[in-house]
Amino acid sequence: MAILIHRISGGRIVEERSANSVNLILEDLQQELRERERIEQELQVARRIQQTSLPEKVPALEGWRISPYYRPAREVGGDFYDLHLLSEGKLGLVVGEATGKGVPLSLDSPGEVLEQTNEALFARIPANMFVTCFYAILDSESGHLSYANAGHDLPYLRRSGEAEELRARGMPLGLMPGMGYEEKEVVLEEGESVLFYGDGLVEAHDPEDEMFGFPRVRALLAEHSEEGPLDDFLLRELYSFVGEGWEQEDDITLLTL
Repeated sequence: MAILIHRISGGRIVEERSANSVNLILEDLQQELRERERIEQELQVARRIQQTSLPEKVPALEGWRISPYYRPAREVGGDFYDLHLLSEGKLGLVVGEATGKGVPLSLDSPGEVLEQTNEALFARIPANMFVTCFYAILDSESGHLSYANAGHDLPYLRRSGEAEELRARGMPLGLMPGMGYEEKEVVLEEGESVLFYGDGLVEAHDPEDEMFGFPRVRALLAEHSEEGPLDDFLLRELYSFVGEGWEQEDDITLLTL
């Protein structure tokens, strides 16, 4: 049985809707709520998986301070980082952004690691996805840092009161097969620092929608003193910039060396 519901305005019928139609609308709303609950449960599971994939502890290297910081956004982000002791007193460091994709660490050169990872991902990754990644190998004895970049945000090297970019050319992983990755190197002296980071830092916005931005990060690194940890200093500046009630837009990932 269909019951017509009439809305009367000025003596005219302006809307007619059957009870059956109302029931259908209610069913659609209930279905949407169930779908949202399902998605939320999947996000929670994905978040737990992502967090358990991050390293549980920071390798100890004499003469070095390594400080990772990770704060997830409400939704599942794609940030990842890893630290792994290699042979011959070396340390592999990787910072990147994807969806549940990591990069295997080995004693191969950074460029070779990214080439191998690109080939593996291209064969498996969905067509609409890619991975940005910066991979470096530190020789803890000499301070020698070799690195390669697959389209990730450029790390900053802080030395002599200035901050300079660590540049190396390379396409994101998973886009095209047969890609090569430029390798660069630098030697870190006592008191010098390198900051690795993800989009969540530079793309954070204040209440007026101004972006934290690359120039601000670079300037803050240049003015930082050695009296306190670099990551603590940057986070204080970030949270002062975005203000109270900030709704985090993306994962915040920092790794300072």
